[in-house]
Amino acid sequence: MTPQIETAEVTKDYDGLCALDHVSIAAQLGQTTSIVGVNGAGKTTLLKILAGLDFPTSGMVLLQGQEANSDQLRTHCTLVFQRNMMFGSSVYDNVAYGLKIKQSSSVDVPEKVRSALALVNLQGFDRRNARKLSSGEQRRVSIARALAVDRDVLLLDEPTANLDPANTIIIERAIKECAQSRAVVLSTHDLLQARRLSDRMIHLYRGRVVEEAEPHRFFAKPQHEATRLFMNGELYF
Repeated sequence: MTPQIETAEVTKDYDGLCALDHVSIAAQLGQTTSIVGVNGAGKTTLLKILAGLDFPTSGMVLLQGQEANSDQLRTHCTLVFQRNMMFGSSVYDNVAYGLKIKQSSSVDVPEKVRSALALVNLQGFDRRNARKLSSGEQRRVSIARALAVDRDVLLLDEPTANLDPANTIIIERAIKECAQSRAVVLSTHDLLQARRLSDRMIHLYRGRVVEEAEPHRFFAKPQHEATRLFMNGELYF
């Protein structure tokens, strides 16, 4: 099956520093792929390149087997950053923002906003000021905003970092639900979360893919010493 999105030998250099080194990964529609690794491994850089928000120094990104430029990637992918970014307006307006940019019909917008808010358990929050919500609620608004535009690829950078268990459970449920019809690629430090959510796991270390496997094999029989050390909390950048 042709992957929904993939990278082919992607390298990214920043002022002589290699952030990604010939990275080739693939994500299928209807599956969740988790990218794990220590800080500085290149996870966020990879997500930004997949989203068309940054450019590889070499290599390419493909959508359904065809090389894609940044405009095409931004049309098919949505990236939710770890840091909450709220407009100083209502929850409804925050979630509807992408739909208005996309120029969805006025008839579709309210229904899509309601559906997205329901997925993250924020029914009835429409008129609240988004900036006055808790950090966990703001993260859920950010994810609802991404879900509302209904793109093929959902990219999540540490979606539950620094959140309490209640918000984490809600967000994980939303990820499982939306992954049924999308390709989801997320970065996380939480190995247990990756195990719960993933169909495929990728260990990125010093900009390189050092391990890629289904969760049961990833945890039971890591092939690379760096992966074993990472799972034991003994790996440093």
